[in-house]
Amino acid sequence: MFEAHFQTFEDLEGGVALTARLAAFREELHRRQLTGFVIPRADQQQNEYVAPSEERLAWLTGFTGSAGLAVVLSKEAAVFVDGRYTLQAAQQVDTHAWAIASLVDPPPENWLAEHLSAGDRLGYDPWLHTSAAAERLAKACAKAGADLIPVETNPIDSIWTDRPAPPLGPVTIHGARFAGETEADKLARIRAEMTKLGVDALVLSDSHAVAWTFNIRGADVSHTPLPLSYALVPKDGCPVVFIDSRKLSNVSRDHLERNAEVREPDALTEALAATARSGASIGLDSATAADALSRLITSAGGTPMRGNDPVALLKAVKNPTEIAGARSAHQRDAVALARFLAWIDREAPKGTLTEIDAVEALETFRRDTGALKDVSFPTISGTGPNGAIVHYRVTRKSNRRIAAGDLLLIDSGAQYEDGTTDVTRTIAIGQPTDEMRDRFTRVLRGHIAIARAVFPDGTTGAQLDTLARQFLWQAGVDFEHGTGHGVGSYLSVHEGPARISKLGTTPLKRGMILSNEPGYYKRDAFGIRIENLVLVTAAEIPGAEKPMNGFETLTLAPIDRRLIDRSLSADETRWLNDYHARVRREVRPHLDEATKVWLDAATGPLA
Repeated sequence: MFEAHFQTFEDLEGGVALTARLAAFREELHRRQLTGFVIPRADQQQNEYVAPSEERLAWLTGFTGSAGLAVVLSKEAAVFVDGRYTLQAAQQVDTHAWAIASLVDPPPENWLAEHLSAGDRLGYDPWLHTSAAAERLAKACAKAGADLIPVETNPIDSIWTDRPAPPLGPVTIHGARFAGETEADKLARIRAEMTKLGVDALVLSDSHAVAWTFNIRGADVSHTPLPLSYALVPKDGCPVVFIDSRKLSNVSRDHLERNAEVREPDALTEALAATARSGASIGLDSATAADALSRLITSAGGTPMRGNDPVALLKAVKNPTEIAGARSAHQRDAVALARFLAWIDREAPKGTLTEIDAVEALETFRRDTGALKDVSFPTISGTGPNGAIVHYRVTRKSNRRIAAGDLLLIDSGAQYEDGTTDVTRTIAIGQPTDEMRDRFTRVLRGHIAIARAVFPDGTTGAQLDTLARQFLWQAGVDFEHGTGHGVGSYLSVHEGPARISKLGTTPLKRGMILSNEPGYYKRDAFGIRIENLVLVTAAEIPGAEKPMNGFETLTLAPIDRRLIDRSLSADETRWLNDYHARVRREVRPHLDEATKVWLDAATGPLA
């Protein structure tokens, strides 16, 4: 079970194989009379975790991060990654064959405009790009006098001879005791939003939206209980769910057919074209709908209405049943975390543990709860310089021994039927340096500032983001990832549309669950991150002139006091002591005696 968490294309494929693939790919492009091709890290629905059959970017380049893009031209090639993956890409990609460039600032389109020539034909797969992405590519091509060419079939698929088959994970029902709302009620709310948007039909191109709407879950991708599927919801009449029938049992089919017609995935294009032929306005999610869908609607005479998926916001605001489930899941997870942290403190000083040992132990403790369905993402277990790689993923090749003087950064999460968890702790192995303690304390102060924030209704994540960074900025340092992301209810651990970041423009609403995870990373030395999940709740402020909100912390795990210096204020110290007292109160009764002793010591009051 553990092996799959560590194997990557880096482990399985040598440089010779990757070199041969790039050469074969260029030959295929030449055969198709294409000058170049764009390869996103994406499937048809822009999922974060994609099935093995969709890992085209990793297969061609060796890069296994969750976000990226590659461009292959006749003589040049580049892999584009964001700040989380700069170090990882340099380790995984052959830099003699591929340049490594920015995915964000500047974007890949700048590189294309500089490297394309007049008359070039740049290919792209319209099923793997959103319309907005395709328009950016077209603009870059036009700037260089080149043409953007949509392809019928992906050229990588023509040379990937041992490409895995598409997944067929069984569909399960996410019952009322977890979902808290019927499919009929959800559809009524969706249709109310459609009326506001003025659309005749809505395409649910995001499988998370289909799963939430129809109260189903699946097993088609890693770490997220996702049934790959589409749905078409008309303003009037019966919705249609497009899903491979081999995934459905009689029970799950009966469940779906109570509120929808069920058809095979390849029926989507004709159903969409038939709706469009009536001149319908059809809503598409800008973030997940493939450019192919927009092109199809337009060619059939309909009007694609691209915008925010209304389901995303409905799904992000958890109902009372989901909130109760989240609290239950986090308490259960906290027991596993306490056992793990006690084990690390006991075993790591012996000098025999590795990063993979830590991953395996933590998953074992979670499995011992009897409720674990899967980890919610590949556990990040980075010690020493590996901890400075923001989204480091340990492999058999990179596995490092946990040594005295290291910081161990472990970022992990779990999928339980009643909730999804995500937590990061940074652990001192032996004596930390003054620099480590200074940086950790600055990160902790930012974390506490978010946890204690009180803000008016309508506040966005961008307005709060500075609170997490202020103490790091005072030392002239920062971190390159967002402060927080949304989290689903037994769905994606990274859920939109709300987030706490410089780009977080969605107002935070009561019932949303987000992460609070500032960090600091010193290249080739150590990494620090402190992450809890928080729930947006009403804040009772005497004399308040408008509705105010705050956060309830859901995660219950000790924060390493050995890494805290004396710069905490009295209010910050009070918050930490209250938090640790709550951890003891809620977690201690479920622990064995030895772990109780450890927990008492780890959560004692900070003077």
